[in-house]
Amino acid sequence: MTSLVGHDEQARMMLAAAASERFHHGWILSGTRGIGKAAFARAVAMRLLADAAGPPITGEGIDTPSNHPIRHLIEAAAHPDYAELFPLEKDGVTARNISVDQVRGLGRLMQSAPSLSGRRIVVIDSADDLERGAANALLKSLEEPPAGMVFLLVSHAPGRLLPTIRSRCRMLRFDGLPDAAMHAVLRAQVPDLSVHEIEALAGASAGSPGRALRYTGLGLADMEKALHAIAAHGDADNRERLTLVKQLSSKSARPRYEAFLERAPAFIAKAARQRSGHALGTALTHWEAARQLAGGAVILSLEPGAVVFELAGHVAALAHDSL
Repeated sequence: MTSLVGHDEQARMMLAAAASERFHHGWILSGTRGIGKAAFARAVAMRLLADAAGPPITGEGIDTPSNHPIRHLIEAAAHPDYAELFPLEKDGVTARNISVDQVRGLGRLMQSAPSLSGRRIVVIDSADDLERGAANALLKSLEEPPAGMVFLLVSHAPGRLLPTIRSRCRMLRFDGLPDAAMHAVLRAQVPDLSVHEIEALAGASAGSPGRALRYTGLGLADMEKALHAIAAHGDADNRERLTLVKQLSSKSARPRYEAFLERAPAFIAKAARQRSGHALGTALTHWEAARQLAGGAVILSLEPGAVVFELAGHVAALAHDSL
């Protein structure tokens, strides 16, 4: 488990709440996918269990020292007072949901006395993936939690959770990481990336390390350069568009094509935020069209070359209106 980067304010808030006499038993960690909420939940759980069992940890931040015995137990999946729920994998295929049986399997942890301290923690990654029955089973635990029980629910879309679950939890909101933190994560995870590629990944990922790492190795810097050129000059002779079609249409280019499906609408959305009046309306119109096209391209098995050309055309429309 590596050190957590970013989300310092959320860490301070959580540690301050844990130090109070009435630490709430349910927390929803909300924010867009890939910004580190699950890593934060696991780091907080480890730190709270380590503090409760001792020896106490000094200093700022929520990282637990690598030599702490509680860290060793959790990393070995051997801590008796800690559990994680996530969609299970079978025969190389990850389940779509967290099942009711998984939630009911928390019974031993809920019904037995804590082993190493007065605190027990469950991390759910993510609560959005709970089956209806699983959500209802979790609700019963949230309504009458045992003493010292803490639930950390990762959620990318908390509005979709049961209102009764939301009402029994406190919300801790997360934003994307700033550029400096993004650069630190990328340098740590992929040391051989060039500065140019790191800047392109950080700029295109809206503060999401998970998204940036998915883009790694896909030549995102060149893709971004092409999008900027098309948006700036309109690509009247279709040269840039046809180059993209050639680069992204083959079967071997499938990962890059799927990245382009994400990037083209996001590029237009970012441009729209810098506009006003008629230019803003034009950008929003093309963003909506690009979003719908990209969203259905894979599901409808649309021809990649035609999709790339049309998406690039929506980007080119940005050149026809001044900022």
